[in-house]
Amino acid sequence: MIRIKHALISAILVGSLAACGAPPPTPRGAESVAVNRYLWAASLDVLSFLPVETADPFTGVITTGFGTPPGSGRAYRATVQVSDPAMDARSLNLSLLTRNGPVAAETQRAVEDAILSRARQLRIADGAL
Repeated sequence: MIRIKHALISAILVGSLAACGAPPPTPRGAESVAVNRYLWAASLDVLSFLPVETADPFTGVITTGFGTPPGSGRAYRATVQVSDPAMDARSLNLSLLTRNGPVAAETQRAVEDAILSRARQLRIADGAL
């Protein structure tokens, strides 16, 4: 009996919102992701040696803690933003830091190129090319 009352109240509330012209509520998990999935996955793959602190596919932001790549003695930290659904270099924004500050431009460019190359590999493997 209580379930029926809850269902009836929910139906009335949704109906009244629809009558007011408001869009119906979006079911949980049905939001659309506005970032390129290949760039997103490639970023996580290339930077897998870094501990992920936050990863939000809806905003396209990945932040990591400090980690040391294999064969190196220097710790890095990264923030990645995939800002567009297009698979384009302009959709990828990377900030790479060491404990002493920003990395050299060549290092940052090499990591960006590695992410873009990996994204192309994933896209080709997926048959989406």
